[in-house]
Amino acid sequence: MTMPRAPLDDPLPAVILAGGLSSRMGGGDKGLLRICGRSLIAHLLDRLAPQCAPVALNANGDPARFADLGLPVLPDGMPDRPGPLAGVLAAMDWAAGLGAPSVLTAAGDTPFPPADLARRLAEAAGPSGLAIAASPDPQGAMRDHPTFALWPVALRDDLRATLAAGQRRVLAFAARHQPGRAIWDSRPHDPFFNVNRPEDLARAEVIAETIPRTG
Repeated sequence: MTMPRAPLDDPLPAVILAGGLSSRMGGGDKGLLRICGRSLIAHLLDRLAPQCAPVALNANGDPARFADLGLPVLPDGMPDRPGPLAGVLAAMDWAAGLGAPSVLTAAGDTPFPPADLARRLAEAAGPSGLAIAASPDPQGAMRDHPTFALWPVALRDDLRATLAAGQRRVLAFAARHQPGRAIWDSRPHDPFFNVNRPEDLARAEVIAETIPRTG
């Protein structure tokens, strides 16, 4: 079934996914780690806010720790932190409440997404209205980045049932709905570079110095 698509001149709502456990970084909120004196999420907002409105944050626990970002904080609606798909569902439910047909998601540990993310995802949407981002790895193999995606809210009941059945893989769920794919170059840096380990912070500092702020 083909879902209705938002016109490209209408801003899309967006949700930053920051509900992970950050085990490889020793726990805590990866998105609040700082590069060049500002949090990863603040750098992400520089890129995302000019493209999308409104913007919210998906995170669990006390929302006060994100107060300085000035964003609504959406907890997972499913118990036991079942992963990014629960954040996608929270994003869909929030967007549906706004009357939006779709919602864009972005990973909170990925500070430098493309400045044309929303437009390119909307243009690439498949028959269901779903689109995911992709870029080549250093060896040239294409990698999907399903936490950077455009999700039609019409899929939220199916996603809720998928999570209730114990299925948690974002890409597996997306693949069931014939997503379109928007591809970005990974040079001079991959726009979907994410901070997974302490050493990634140093690399992020170097990249940040080369990217003009868009916000």
